[in-house]
Amino acid sequence: MGAGHGHRLHFHAHSPLHRAQPHHKLLGLIAFMLVVVATPQDWFGAFAGYALVVLVAVAVSRVPVRYLLKRMVIEVPFVLFAVLIPFVALGPKVEVLGISVSEPGLLAAWGLLAKGTLGVLASLLLAATTEPVDLLEGLRRLRAPDLIVQIMGFMVRYLDVVTAELSRMVTALRSRGCDPRSPKHWPVLARSLGSLFIRSYERGERVHLAMTARGYTGRMPDGLTARSHP
Repeated sequence: MGAGHGHRLHFHAHSPLHRAQPHHKLLGLIAFMLVVVATPQDWFGAFAGYALVVLVAVAVSRVPVRYLLKRMVIEVPFVLFAVLIPFVALGPKVEVLGISVSEPGLLAAWGLLAKGTLGVLASLLLAATTEPVDLLEGLRRLRAPDLIVQIMGFMVRYLDVVTAELSRMVTALRSRGCDPRSPKHWPVLARSLGSLFIRSYERGERVHLAMTARGYTGRMPDGLTARSHP
């Protein structure tokens, strides 16, 4: 994998959580999320306990809290949706700060926020303490479908390539007086994104042909997409 690929979420450290086997961390995350999702929304004490577990894991990992909080912006759409639920849900009404909202909707919003925040934070912690290539190795050890693992590996490998190409296209648009944020220029942006998709597809075809010419038969040789662990 390239030196800069897939490291945007990873935080370099030497904590016990960083040294743990990736398949163990994946299993831990899956088990934790299954328990969180299965917990009734009104078990407030249980959610406090889950939050404590995550905070302890963050402390053990030595990943700065600010580092994780900046990356939790991905949760914003879910937060906005949760804020709307009490106003559109049906059922008995309750006063909150002088505003009448649905009591079942308020409980549903709490459940969505609590479970979503715990899931996002736990997932970010996994990404911050595990290299992408190690996650792929963890999936292999958990007997995930090999084709899925390969697709994920190539996605990680070429994500920065496609992102850099998109950045160059946006720069070219701006140099020609096109503002991608302006609605009147969105048709141009849409055509540029379509062109980027075609280029990415063609690049994938070329990569596949090159792999086939080198003996690829549907399975990557061990050690090429993931490091081996003892």
